[in-house]
Amino acid sequence: MTAPPTTEQVSPRLYNADLAPTQRAGRTWGTYNIFTLWANDVHSLGNYTFAIGLFALGLGGWQILLALGLGGVFLFLLLNLSGFMGEKTGVPFPVMSRIAFGTKGAQIPALVRGTVAIVWFGIQTYLASVVLNILIIAMIPSAASLSENSFLGLSTLGWISFVVLWALQLVVVSYGMEMIRRYEAVAGPVILITMASLAVWMFVRAGGSLSFSTPDTKTGLDMWLAILGAAGLWVVIYGTFVLNFCDFTRNASSKSAIVRGNFVGIPLNTLVFGGIVVLLTGSQYSIDGRIIEKPEQIIQQLPVTLLLVLAGLALIVLTVAVNLLANFVAPIYTLNNLFPQHLNFRRAGLISGTIGLLILPWNLYNSPEVVAYFLGGLGAVLGPLFGIIMVDYWLIRRTQINVPDLYIDTDEGEYAYLQGINPRAVVALLPSAGLALLVAFLPVFEAASDFSWFIGAAMGGLIYWSVADRDGPYRDIDGESIAVPSTH
Repeated sequence: MTAPPTTEQVSPRLYNADLAPTQRAGRTWGTYNIFTLWANDVHSLGNYTFAIGLFALGLGGWQILLALGLGGVFLFLLLNLSGFMGEKTGVPFPVMSRIAFGTKGAQIPALVRGTVAIVWFGIQTYLASVVLNILIIAMIPSAASLSENSFLGLSTLGWISFVVLWALQLVVVSYGMEMIRRYEAVAGPVILITMASLAVWMFVRAGGSLSFSTPDTKTGLDMWLAILGAAGLWVVIYGTFVLNFCDFTRNASSKSAIVRGNFVGIPLNTLVFGGIVVLLTGSQYSIDGRIIEKPEQIIQQLPVTLLLVLAGLALIVLTVAVNLLANFVAPIYTLNNLFPQHLNFRRAGLISGTIGLLILPWNLYNSPEVVAYFLGGLGAVLGPLFGIIMVDYWLIRRTQINVPDLYIDTDEGEYAYLQGINPRAVVALLPSAGLALLVAFLPVFEAASDFSWFIGAAMGGLIYWSVADRDGPYRDIDGESIAVPSTH
């Protein structure tokens, strides 16, 4: 084993201040911060659209709650496994990936995760801009004329709304992770109060009547399969976050903060989220027998313009919060990992945000093929990546990580493998990713498609376990005692 490297031994091709391990003295994310992370993300517009869709697909009130509850419990376990890695080492996901894939091979999982995030950043910004369009027209009816033309697929009003929200997010990100933490801490309670208030308003509007089912509600075996499928999809939705949760927990004050924040923020918060969905959908169905499709449809029914504006602003605050967490941080670290000598958090944020604008995300969102095959395909690959990284960290290395060697690109480094790439990880990734894609897209596997992430993760982990070198010298050097410069 080599001695811990000095600052001079750290490779500039693998290190900058944003990729360096966070020292414990500078970790500011406590239980409340982890909770508000999930308070924002669970209540996203996309998640409401997904959960409301379960009602239309034949699940009643208690089935929806059970499905979300099961998915929440499983997510709680997975997120703890992933989160503990960041808390122990203090490194972001691209650096964490070097453990299993090698100092150069880590670009593979980082690029997959970063690409998915950039595209979704653009799409989520577009969805928030649609809500902003509604608010602008509600306050200034004459502005509706600005929505009648089209340039590159978006009206003048659409461009104004998109660019305003796009620029707002760039400003927040330019101040780093600490500003993101503060924004999330404020946004979390705002969206919880707003969505709970909307649900209560709908329930009162329905005269206290609530429909827990429709004539199409499933029963028997079909019902249970639908419940398990919905629970599986709930986990798949968070396949990206499960993979790079260490980007946030590297700033966590302790493991107990992660566990407490995850417990309140995932299983309990998911049940609250499910209760709101049941109130919204059940109340609307009791009123006119109509199944709503999106939460924006509830907002548009508000009788007072002021209430509509306040609710719409809350949804915009929420979408920005979700974007910052799920779709901005990951590509920032990915770009830093690609060009550590030239980028920092602010510059990488500007570049990823610019790419999110240039891809014209509204055109992508309006193309089912792009969403299904490109984003769905990349999403399916996240499962095998998770399985490989988890098996390497927890089962093979048993959490014993040589943090300094994560920043060394010489042959003497513990994670140099074969010219910086671990061929065993690649061997495990290719067939497991191929299987996950087949299960996700081929009609013959339709019954198992909801579980493609799990199948890919299990296969990737099993193959890696069978081919990995389990006799290597693994040692544990805590992130706060190493000679590598830190971020604090």
